[in-house]
Amino acid sequence: MTSERFDILIVGAGPAGSFAAEKLARKGVCVALFDGRPAGEPKACGGGVTSKALKAWPHLLEAVGRTISDLDLYSPAGKKLHLKLEEPFAIYSRTAFDSHLRERAREAGAHIKAFRVSFNQRTNEEDDWVLRGRNGDEWRAPMLVAADGAGSRIAKELAGQLPPSEMEVAFGYRTPLPEGKDAPTVVAFLPGYAGYAWAFPRVDHISFGIATSQDAFDHQALDQLLWKFMVGYYRQRENAKAHLWHSRPQDEEGDALIRRELEATAERYAARIPGLAAKTLDTRRAAGKGWALLGDAAGFADPVTGEGIYYALRSAELFSESYLEGVPLDYEKRWRGDFGRELRRAAEMRQRFYGNFWGAPFTERMIELGRGHRGIKRVLRELVAGDQGYVNLKRKLARSAIWPL
Repeated sequence: MTSERFDILIVGAGPAGSFAAEKLARKGVCVALFDGRPAGEPKACGGGVTSKALKAWPHLLEAVGRTISDLDLYSPAGKKLHLKLEEPFAIYSRTAFDSHLRERAREAGAHIKAFRVSFNQRTNEEDDWVLRGRNGDEWRAPMLVAADGAGSRIAKELAGQLPPSEMEVAFGYRTPLPEGKDAPTVVAFLPGYAGYAWAFPRVDHISFGIATSQDAFDHQALDQLLWKFMVGYYRQRENAKAHLWHSRPQDEEGDALIRRELEATAERYAARIPGLAAKTLDTRRAAGKGWALLGDAAGFADPVTGEGIYYALRSAELFSESYLEGVPLDYEKRWRGDFGRELRRAAEMRQRFYGNFWGAPFTERMIELGRGHRGIKRVLRELVAGDQGYVNLKRKLARSAIWPL
C-alpha cells in the first residue's frame, strides 16, 4: 500500500478533467488525474465538437477525427434540410479524443492514475480529501475536483442529487461505414418524443444514437425507433429519395437484410446526460471550499441538445484560472458570468423547442421554415456551429420570421 499527497486530485479523465489537469500541471501544480474506465472503453457520446470549441482551442484538431462541413437536418415527419456549414465542426471517437487530451495532461506533468477510487466526505474543511484504491492505496490533497460525468457520486455528495426530470439518456450503436458510399452527417428530430437521433460518421465507423429525457424513457420503444432510423440511413445510401423513418412495402425484404447485417456488427453504448432546469442552475453550486465540479458532473450540458464538450472544456479553463490566481472559489462566479446565462436560457426553451407550434411539432415547423427562408437557414447553421447562442436567438430569428420562443 502507498500513500501520496498532491495539490489537487481530479477524478475523471474525460475532456474536463484532462484539460484542467493539463492547464494546472503546466503551471507547476502537482496534480493526480484518475481515470477509472477500462482501457480503450469509450464514453457513450456522439463525439461532436462545435466550431466554437475548435476556434477556442485549435489543438483539438490534432486528435484523430473527421471534419464536417455539411449536415442534414430531418423533421419528425422526415422532411430534410441540408445545411452547408460556413464553420465546420468535428466528430471524434471519444476513445481518440479523450486519449489526446489525457496524453497532453501527462506530457504537461500530471500524474495519471488508472484506478477506480472511493471517496468519503471530510470531517471538516481543513482536512485533506482522501481517495482510496481497491488495494488500500491512498491519495490526499486539499483540493478535490469531480469531472467524472453525470452520475458522479462526488457531485451527489457535494452538490446534491438531480431528479430524473433533469437527466437525459443517450444510447446508440457503433456500426460500419457504408462500403464505397457516402456517409452523411444527420440529425433527425424524433417523431413522438422530445429529443433527436444522430448519425455521426467517424474515421472507421458511424456513431448512431438517440438523446431524450430520462423521465419519459421507454427503452424498448426508443430502441425500435433507433433501429428504424439506422436502417433508413443505410436504405438512403441505395436510394437518396427513400424516406428516413419509414420504408415502402417493397423495401421490407431489403430492410430486414440491412438490419441483420447491422445486428451482427453493431456495438451498443449508453450514458446519462444532465439537463438542468433553470431553477436548479440558479441554486446548485459547482464549487465550495476545497472542491469543484466540472463538465457533466456540474450539470454543464445544453438542455436542448445535450451537447457538453464545449462546457466541459470551458469549465475546466475557468476553474484552472481561478485556482492559479489563488481564488478557487471565484470559479462559481466565473462560470455563471461566462456561460451560465446561455444554459439557463436553453433550460427555459427546452419544453417549447420540443413542443407544438401551429398544430405540429415546433421542430417540424422549424425545418419547414428553414427550407423556405434563407435567413432562418443561416441562423440554424450558426446554431449548429455553436456560434449562435440562445440568449439572443429569439431576437435574431424574429427579424426574419415569427418565432415562438
